[in-house]
Amino acid sequence: MKDLGELHYCLGLEIWRESGKTIITQSKYAKAILERFHMFECKPMSTPLKHNAKLSNDDGSKEVNGTLYHKLVGSLNYLTTTRPDIAYSISILSQFMAKPCESHWKEAKKVLRYLKGTLYFGILYTNESDVELAGFFDSDWAGNPNDRRSTSGYAFNLGSGVVSWSNKKQPTISLSSREAEYKALTDATCEAIWLRRILEDVGEKQRGPTSIKCDNQSSMKLENNPI
Repeated sequence: MKDLGELHYCLGLEIWRESGKTIITQSKYAKAILERFHMFECKPMSTPLKHNAKLSNDDGSKEVNGTLYHKLVGSLNYLTTTRPDIAYSISILSQFMAKPCESHWKEAKKVLRYLKGTLYFGILYTNESDVELAGFFDSDWAGNPNDRRSTSGYAFNLGSGVVSWSNKKQPTISLSSREAEYKALTDATCEAIWLRRILEDVGEKQRGPTSIKCDNQSSMKLENNPI
């Protein structure tokens, strides 16, 4: 593929185009992170964090170098420009910037091990698929053991590739998984409306409704009947 990355490498982006396909990656930047933190020869992992990993502010482990932890999390945070697959992990690790402990540092290194096995991951866009907006959302009910707040996440695809995604803690405590999912659905719906307006402004008005998929039956019933 033709490499247009030199034009964008000041931003850490590499753009490859060929035969109606465009791939956006940050593979060189990811390699630089691994080398900077002496993890280039590490053993790869299949996931960035364990499923339902629970990290607390003070778990009894000793404190680590805060400056080094800030540099690592900050570098990984910028990598989410083209890597939404690590957005949730980075959002979890970012919550311990004030007082990072050894357990947080170990989890951050697991993200580096995941990067080692996925260096060339990126976002693929093709001109073969319809320009149709579709969304997905989910939430982690009371996933934070420190304040019991839930985390909302959504992603929107336009044709073949993702164009918008978010992962953040909810501002208030949810009393049930249904409430947490409904808050996430609300955030995703607001984003869908905004994206539809943007697409209309650039001449790509959506012909039909935008589907937003989830896996929570109770939140869908609440959407259909708020009473």
